[in-house]
Amino acid sequence: MTTELILTLNAGSSSIKFALYEAHEPMRVGLRGQIESIGGAASLQLNAIGAPKQVRPVDVTDHAAALSEILKVVGSASGGARVIAVGHRITHGGPDFSGPQVLDSASLDRLRRFIPWAPLHQPYNLEAVDGAARVFPGAIQVGCFDTGYHRGHPWVSDAYALPRRYYDAGLRRYGFHGLSYQSVVAQLTDIDPNLANGRIVIAHLGNGASMCAVKGGRSITSTMGFTALDGLAMGTRCGVIDPGVLLYLLQEEGLTADALSRMLYRESGLLGLSGLSSDMRELEASQSGPAREAIDYFVHRIRVELGALTATLGGLDCLAFCGGIGENSAEVRSQVCRDLDWLGIALDDAANRESQMRIGLGRTPVFVIRTDEEGVIAHAAMSLLTR
Repeated sequence: MTTELILTLNAGSSSIKFALYEAHEPMRVGLRGQIESIGGAASLQLNAIGAPKQVRPVDVTDHAAALSEILKVVGSASGGARVIAVGHRITHGGPDFSGPQVLDSASLDRLRRFIPWAPLHQPYNLEAVDGAARVFPGAIQVGCFDTGYHRGHPWVSDAYALPRRYYDAGLRRYGFHGLSYQSVVAQLTDIDPNLANGRIVIAHLGNGASMCAVKGGRSITSTMGFTALDGLAMGTRCGVIDPGVLLYLLQEEGLTADALSRMLYRESGLLGLSGLSSDMRELEASQSGPAREAIDYFVHRIRVELGALTATLGGLDCLAFCGGIGENSAEVRSQVCRDLDWLGIALDDAANRESQMRIGLGRTPVFVIRTDEEGVIAHAAMSLLTR
């Protein structure tokens, strides 16, 4: 009998992650990998079960080239097996899409209308759907929406104080990184179901960064809004900003809309503040004043949002870090958690340095959870197949 596989593709602003799963219960992953730093010093990382990790440079100047390289690797790794479903992270589902669904031409046309709402991600997400459909024409293509987990917020968490017609037209706060938050909540449920049912703040910190207040396993509010620009400072994105600054840049500095968009999405955040890099690893290794100030600002915004989210929840039962920075930067976690005894938070310094799963000593548990967006996507695809 031919082995059946599920492929997941998770296209980000500068990387594409992928994984191959056996399409039966329990679903086992046979291969994970990613291409990161697309357009720069790109590298392909492969983690095959039972084999040592492989890392090699690849010459990929854009997402299309990276996707082509990944699909070649997947085709070789699958051997005689058959890919029956490809699950995709879709960043913006807009007001129309919440739960996972099979993608067809009509839904893809609708999702393309949201490209201006997520210009760093949506084009590459949909490009991956088109590419996978060409290589695996017999497989169903399944979309899983990063905004979906945040549907059902209280109205006050979604609305902007603009004329009501804009909310009715879809201009509202959506929140992102929903697949990551789903993964973290599921893992916390396995660890401690009672805790997972309580009041949790999850900090997804990476090149894209956001935080989410979770209560009873459901998203209550998120730091991101209509687009993935809002909230925390990120690798190259500004985070929260006075809209009057944007008016000033347009009216007084003479920036065009395209130039402003480029600055906010690609030239700001850690890169803009440091003048050095968007990569937290490089900033932590640097001794320059602007690099340290960029880290300080990043941490400051996290602490501000932690207080706001805790107030929204009416208290805090658990803090969890995830994402590339959240999972790997002991320095950032330490700075975020300093002097938070009023929240019951204190760190075990040794556990934090080693990025252990439990790093808290106080009454409020603190976790480092390695998010698994691909696992969430694969199980969603499997669920649609079995339906």
